[in-house]
Amino acid sequence: MRNSAGAARRAAPLSYSHRLSHKLVAEGAIGMVDIKTGSGTRRVVSAALLLTIVLFFLPALIVRGEPVYQRKDTDDLPGGESAPPFEQSPTASTAGARDRGRAVRLLTKEGYVAELTMADYLWGVAAAEMPASFEEEALKAQVCAARTYTVIRQNGGKHPGADICGDSTCCQAYIERSAAEARWGLNAGEYGEKIDRAVAETDGLGILYNGQPIQALFFSSAAGKTVDAAEVWGNSVAYLKSVDSPEGDEVPNYRTQVELGAEEVKSLTLAAYPGADLSGDPAAWFGEASRNDGGGVISIPLGGVTLTGGQVRALFSLRSASFTVAWNGAQFIFDVTGYGHGVGMSQYGANAMAKNGSSFQDILTWYYTGAQVGALW
Repeated sequence: MRNSAGAARRAAPLSYSHRLSHKLVAEGAIGMVDIKTGSGTRRVVSAALLLTIVLFFLPALIVRGEPVYQRKDTDDLPGGESAPPFEQSPTASTAGARDRGRAVRLLTKEGYVAELTMADYLWGVAAAEMPASFEEEALKAQVCAARTYTVIRQNGGKHPGADICGDSTCCQAYIERSAAEARWGLNAGEYGEKIDRAVAETDGLGILYNGQPIQALFFSSAAGKTVDAAEVWGNSVAYLKSVDSPEGDEVPNYRTQVELGAEEVKSLTLAAYPGADLSGDPAAWFGEASRNDGGGVISIPLGGVTLTGGQVRALFSLRSASFTVAWNGAQFIFDVTGYGHGVGMSQYGANAMAKNGSSFQDILTWYYTGAQVGALW
């Protein structure tokens, strides 16, 4: 149906400020005065009172729609480069006040420092570090671990001018929202909202031991049990003990196999451990392994040199230190279970617990022995 310009003008909706003034007039909140004119008497709003209304509500009208947070470009980029625009995710408007009020300086893979709200940063970490298809309680546990890890870094980081970096081999992985949504495709809306909720519903919460933030280590999947920190790094940590972990063959690539020839094993070993004796029959190169309760290798002799399970894992690029090794006459066969260093929270274990009804608090206090969940600031 075609409308005239006059009809269109009559149908136009009133602005917020116009609706407000009409409402106040109707309720008698604004005084009216009579002005006599040649054509009769008109009632108009008192100018002084109208001005008061405008001045009172103008700031609120201006603030509406302003971003809660803006990134501060760094001035000390190499070669005087300008930092490219850095995307802020919408979580800043939905997460709680504690995360919105704390900033994180992220050293990006491109080499510049981006300043984000904690809420935006944690959204990107959760999206990068844990499958968004996981249960929401598992995602919440991941967010709490990431938040705790970030606070530790902020209290003593190793990146000048930044709190943390986006490299998972150094700090924590991070992905911008647009990149995560492109990866998720048709599931982008659902997955993005799940992570929004995981961040918002754990606002400011972290993992504490004796009232202090912990080193909230996590990894992908365990071979039935997590590993005591002392086995991996030689230092005993009260809250990083070995516990049962319920994941299994439902985990993608849970069991993998690596095949290496004798010459490759010899070359890699002697480059790292030149004192090893790898002469003679390859079947005798590896000795009997010492194992933990979960079947992971604590130590194993190789050419007369005793290595930890973690050292063998790094040497031959195995997915974990839960492995067996055998010589079949032509190659060494490594059968490996799980993925990661094995210390702290297993992500797939957390998801299995969530599927069985555990809350994120249950998950965190299970994997971090003797720890509590509480506000970090």
